[in-house]
Parts: sequence; C-alpha cells; structure tokens
Amino acid sequence: MNSILKNKTKQSFYIGIIKVILLFATMNTITNAKEKYTNNLINEDSPYLQQHAHNPVNWYAWNKESFKKAKDEDKMIFLSIGYSTCHWCHVMEEESFENEEVAKILNKHFISIKVDREEMPHVDKYYQDVHNLVNKRSGGWPLTIILTPQRKAFFAATYIPINRKYGRAGIKELLNDIQNGFLNDRKRIYEVSENIQKILEENKYSKKEKKDLNKGLITQFVNEVNESFDHEYKGIGTKPKFPHASTIDTLLDIYKVYKNQEALNLATDMLKAMGKGGINDQIEGGFYRYSVDEKWMIPHFEKMLYTNAELLSSYSKAYEITKDEFYKNIAQEIIDFTKERFIKDNLIYSASDADSLLDFKSDEKEEGVYFVFVYDDVMDFLFEKGYEKKEIKKIVKYFNLSFEGNFENGLSNPYLNDFKNPELIPKDLEKVKNDLKELRAQKPYPFIDNKILTSWNAMYISSLFEAGKIDIINAKNAQILLDSLIKNLYIDETLYHQRLINKEPKVKALFEDYAFLIDALLKAYDFTLEEKYLKQAIKLNKEAITKFYKNESWLLSDDEFKSQSGVYDNSYRSSQSQMIDNILKIALLNDDLELQSLAKESLEANSLLLVSRPSNTAYLLKTYMAYNKEYISLKAKKEMLENRKYPNYPFLLKKAIPQASNEEQYLACKVGVCFSYSKEFNEIIQEIENSIKE
Repeated sequence: MNSILKNKTKQSFYIGIIKVILLFATMNTITNAKEKYTNNLINEDSPYLQQHAHNPVNWYAWNKESFKKAKDEDKMIFLSIGYSTCHWCHVMEEESFENEEVAKILNKHFISIKVDREEMPHVDKYYQDVHNLVNKRSGGWPLTIILTPQRKAFFAATYIPINRKYGRAGIKELLNDIQNGFLNDRKRIYEVSENIQKILEENKYSKKEKKDLNKGLITQFVNEVNESFDHEYKGIGTKPKFPHASTIDTLLDIYKVYKNQEALNLATDMLKAMGKGGINDQIEGGFYRYSVDEKWMIPHFEKMLYTNAELLSSYSKAYEITKDEFYKNIAQEIIDFTKERFIKDNLIYSASDADSLLDFKSDEKEEGVYFVFVYDDVMDFLFEKGYEKKEIKKIVKYFNLSFEGNFENGLSNPYLNDFKNPELIPKDLEKVKNDLKELRAQKPYPFIDNKILTSWNAMYISSLFEAGKIDIINAKNAQILLDSLIKNLYIDETLYHQRLINKEPKVKALFEDYAFLIDALLKAYDFTLEEKYLKQAIKLNKEAITKFYKNESWLLSDDEFKSQSGVYDNSYRSSQSQMIDNILKIALLNDDLELQSLAKESLEANSLLLVSRPSNTAYLLKTYMAYNKEYISLKAKKEMLENRKYPNYPFLLKKAIPQASNEEQYLACKVGVCFSYSKEFNEIIQEIENSIKE
C-alpha cells in the first residue's frame, strides 16, 4: 500500500505542480485508484464486508435497495454469508470472488449480496435453517444461498470450490447451470422456492406438541452425553471436536444440585483434555474455536470471543467445585489473553483470524502460521536466550514441538502431555512461555475483527462475574466492562447490536443482545446489590418481551425479516434458553407471577424438543432445572448480605431490601412465597440448604 501511494506521488510530480486545494479535492479518488475494483460494500462499517469491497464481484449489502434492484432487473440473488475471521470464507473469496470469470457471471446474471453473520445473526439463522432443510444436514460458513428475484430461496450450500472437487461442482459450472434453469425452467425453480418457504413457515407457526417435564430428564441428559462421549480422548463426538461449553456448564450445575458424580467427571474430563490440548493456546492463553482432530491436538486457529467467554465460566465453575488449581490457571489465562488482544477502552473485540501473514514483509497468508513453531527455530532461539541444551530438550518435549511436527509442513502446534512427574515440567514455565511468545512476535499477529458486539461482550462480562468468585478483582473488572458497554451501546434509551469504537452505532439490538445483556446485568446486581442494575434488567426484559415475543414464540429480531429463535445450543448457548432463565430470575427478584407464567409457557412450548433429546438443548435443560427446583432469593439489607460465604448452589439469588426498612432479619423466598426467616445468617443458610435437599 505504501509503495502504491509513493508511485502516485511520483506520477503527480511528473505531471507538474498541482494546486493544494485541487490535491485535497482529488485525494479520495487517488487513494481509491490503487484498487482495480471498488463495489458498494466500501460504504459499510462491517470489517467482513470491507474485506470484499474491492472484489470484482459487484457486491451489495443486505437492504431494500438491493432487493428492489433484483426485482426490477429480474435477476436471481446470490447471497453469501460469512464473517471476517472465517478461514473457508477467505478461501472462497481468493478462489472465486477475486476471480474475474466468476465475477463476470455473477455481475451479468445475479444481484450479489454479502452478509456478515455477526452483524445479522437473525438473517444467518433463517438461511442456516434453509440449508438444513434442503441438504438434510447442518450448514456453516461460508453459507451460499441462491434466491429468486422475489427473495425466496431455492438453492443452499456452504463452501463451493472454483472447479469441481471434493465431490462438489465448481462455482462457474454451478452458476451457469442455475442460470440456464432460470431461463428455461423457471416454473420448477419457483415451485421449489415456494415449497421451501411453505415448510419453514409451517415449522415456525405450528403448535408444538407439549410433553411432561420431570426430574428424569436430568438422568437422561447425563446418559446421552455419556453415550456420545469419547472416553479415550475425552470430549463429545469425534472430529471435528467442539468445546460444547453449554453442555459442560449444565453438567457442572447438575453436580452442584444433585451431586451426580458422573456429570462432574464428564465435565472435568473434557475441561482437562481441552486445557492440555492444542485447542488451548499453550503459549498465550485463550481457546481456538474447535479442534480438527479427535485428540484436541490441531485446532482451527481462529479465536472467538464467545468461545472464550463460555469456557471462562466453565473453568471458573470447575475450580469452585474441585479447588483444582489447574482450572483456576486456565481461567486466568483466558482473562489475560482477552485483556491483551481483545479489550480496548473497556470494550471487547469479537474475534481474531485463523490465517496470518508469513512475515512482516509478506502479503501471503496461511492458516495458523503465527501460532505454530519450527523445531530448529525454537532450538536456536532458546539457545540464544541462554537456556541450557538439557532444559531446551525438556521444553520442546513438554510442548510436543518436534522436528517432524504435528501440523502441516513439519510445523508444530503446542499441546501438553499428561505429565505425572513434576521433574519433566520446565523450570520457570511463565518465562519460557514469554520467550516463546517473543519468538512468535517475529511474525504479525492475525487480523482482529474490532466489531463490538453487545451480545458477545455481555456473555464475556457474565463469565467474568463468575470468575469473580475465584478472585473479586475479576468481578470488579466485569462491572467496569459492563458500565462501558451500556454507555457505548445503550444510547438515548436505545440498545444497539454493535459498533466500531470510533463510529456511532447503527444496527439496533437483536434478541440475543437483550438476552445476554440482561444476564450480565443480573450478575452485576448479585455482585454489587446496586439497584440500578436490577432496574435496567427489568426495563430491558420488558422491552424484549414487547419486541420479540409473538404468537407464543421468540423471534430473533423485530424488523420485517422474521426468523424464529431456537433452543439448540449451536456456536454458543441459545439466546431463548438464556432469556427464559432471565425471566425466572426477574420474576423472583421483582415478585412478578406473570413473568413466572411466561417462563413456564416458553418451557412448555419447547418441551417436545427437550424431552426428545435434552443433550441437544443443554442450556434449556439447565433452565428447566432452575424452574423445577425454583430460584431462591435471600432478602435482607444490603450490608447484611455483603461479605458472606454462600452455598455453591446455582439457583440462589440475593435481594437487597430498602435501607429505610426496620427489618433486621433475613428472609428466604421463592416466587410468590417466603418460606423462612431468621435474624441469624447461618441459621437462614441452614434453612435454605434444607430446602434445596427436598
């Protein structure tokens, strides 16, 4: 880029003297001239859309003008959904969207629309459902959908190669075939699109069969997780292997409530395996999105805020239960990583890329190149740092860095063996990690998507409050982050979905933003007992019900694009399950029996899915546990509730009564009834514990 600007300056010198005022007037034109192509995405804020702003494909954003253009020109819509740190999105861009032949086909016969799935998760969810329906399997990213000019989908795929391979047609062949079909057999295409929409509508608004919910679901859930569990390498399923944090969290809560040892073993086995595995960045901390192998050895190298947010909660809870320092250390590493790489001005970025530049002079990127090591480079570097050869050998063995490598081209991704002998652990491990981080720093860190997403920020803040039970400084920092999030994303009584730090927010909040922010506010209230957090949670909860609860169903947005919220935990926990849990808490804290009825209604509406296979709806099961056991509030004056040791029970809340009250006692209540009172803290806690055992 700098060299291009220099060339422009040189050209202007040869042309002659240009007046300063004219230079400034044409500066924008000169800057953009360095790119051969510029399309409509140049005006968008999303870093992902900006990545495609100079493709030869004439991309449009998702808006009414784009849809009108498709209708007016009677062209199909080529819809591509992805996100800025998605590896296969980059591959498809490089192969196809930067290819002039592909662009020529798309520009002639289609209106091409790009969507950032993080900016518009409701749009992504709808078309993922289309993909599931059409292909009878889950989708992913990049998601490729082709629609009629009337915006009705008839084709769905994920990554499409440039030429035929992997058993898939190449994109040029595919686009030409679809165009021929549109010209010669449009009736069939319209019939397919109408059938797809009809089935989706029927699924959306059909009355769901209700099933009885009972405690047997807890045993069923644990059994299902055990059946799908890889008992050799730990974790759920084979490859690729995902963290399944909502499942882990639910297992840990099952142990807290029912003392189910199998639930605890499954959760801690997964957490130990991941913590020692290559899915965890052993040098800098923080988890990658998933592992491509069953051993947790080789990850897909992107780091998502939501992955680390949810796992922070899991490792914190595991430490609370077991007091094993291993879990505490992993939780702290997640916090340290997030603070260093993602937090700026008390707001948290969304993700970092899997791909990174080969070096500071290169324009070429490869997956994982920043994170992996060359054996000889490590040996030479550590020797230069003054390590003895014996200690160097111990270090490379400890991190499984070998000459042969465990990744591509003889490269090694660090992971840990299950060392029983402490003598095999390198001396001053933190220094070793810092030195290896210094070696890494000879290459550029991957691209970081600097979008501030309300939902993901709130998710991390909630988990940081959970980590506050390990160290109170974490909860204090969570409060700082929460206050900053509200200041920057809740403006003039309006909640927004996202913003860039130096730009005003534009996209209004979606259902998931409300769900996760309310959860964070309730956690803040439980920590501080400051009334402002509870009032804000109650206010947003009321807004969310008005905006998103329609016809006994929860919608992902309140705009014209209607996409129904689900209860499956996919990339992260279900926002609907989180919302039901929020409603249960607020019903108790605000003495609101109508809210309790709404939570029951939402649980019953999803009872068939919950009963059919609870392991697919882990967070909903946890919410059902909260409903079944009932949240308990401990009411007293604020100073009577502070600096106390509480039972490690997930469904116990604190509620501060007004300071002006003459009450000098504790009350233990469930929604609609108080069942015990005492002037002695230990006595009321004993009463609560007795109630829990019933």
